[in-house]
Amino acid sequence: MEVTTIGLDISKHAFQVHAVDTEGRVVARQRLRRDDIVPFFASLTPCLVGIEACATAHHWARAIQRAGHEVRLIPPAYVKPYLRRGAKNDGTDAAAICEAVARPNMRFVPIKSMESQGFLMLHRARGLLVRQRTMTACAVRAHFAELGIVVGQGRQRVVGLTEMLDDNDLSLPATARLALAALVAQLKELDRQIDAIERELVQIERAHPIARLLASIPGVGPITATAVAATIPDPSMFRSGREFAAWLGLTPRQNSTGGKDRLGHITKQGDAYLRHLLVLGARTIVRYPKARAKVGGGWIEALLERCRPMVVAVAVANKLARIMWAMMTSGEFYRPKAAG
Repeated sequence: MEVTTIGLDISKHAFQVHAVDTEGRVVARQRLRRDDIVPFFASLTPCLVGIEACATAHHWARAIQRAGHEVRLIPPAYVKPYLRRGAKNDGTDAAAICEAVARPNMRFVPIKSMESQGFLMLHRARGLLVRQRTMTACAVRAHFAELGIVVGQGRQRVVGLTEMLDDNDLSLPATARLALAALVAQLKELDRQIDAIERELVQIERAHPIARLLASIPGVGPITATAVAATIPDPSMFRSGREFAAWLGLTPRQNSTGGKDRLGHITKQGDAYLRHLLVLGARTIVRYPKARAKVGGGWIEALLERCRPMVVAVAVANKLARIMWAMMTSGEFYRPKAAG
């Protein structure tokens, strides 16, 4: 077959192929099983392959690249406009991907290496464990409250409650003591697992050149630095720092018409995890005057006089994103005077 462009709709077991030639004529519409993907692409001459970006798309992109093809990952939201009206199935999805991947102004997702995916798995695992720890701590606090022992919010206060279980003078039913002991043991195990992952992230940050570079920015620690380094393997995919901040959803949503600019809240598009980490780091900068001075404290102080602290933190997160892009593209460490 004389194939120039292929749209591949992937799933767990069934894969749909839509192939066209140089003139845009449909050459093949074919359904493949999981084991047939690599032999199928190995039998073709090198061509352009489009895949919707998802959790398993990076694995298949690397496998198809090894067969000599050029693979591009497309955000699913950018494929949606190319779907035919009233039709939603694997065949039309593959056709829409084939149409979208050939557009000259299409935006693509960089293909992650296995090492980068491993870094991000550490972050995903840590996030899951932190959520479980929060749920367990809230359960311990609520169960003690049922028995008339009430403390304020915060994980450190819950730690004080767990120490009360060792007090034999505390009048608790045997069944309640057994249930609380199980939750306390789970809480301690979650603390141990989270600490182990965070220590591994610190070691990765020290060995990774880009992460070590980003960690020199105020408000950016090993967790944020390794997450950005793993998610953005090639910063040249963004034309400017503002484009990177827009990709993270930190720029205002526009509703402009007739020459009148109307800016609303931030778009909250893109990677929610990176945006969350940047906003947390920005809140730390806004809270402490010494940290504000390192990121250009004058404009932050002016914003604090007329805006709420959380709004200022989002603005600082936007600036941190732009600084990150500039440092990743230039290879220079953070300079406080330049930031001011």
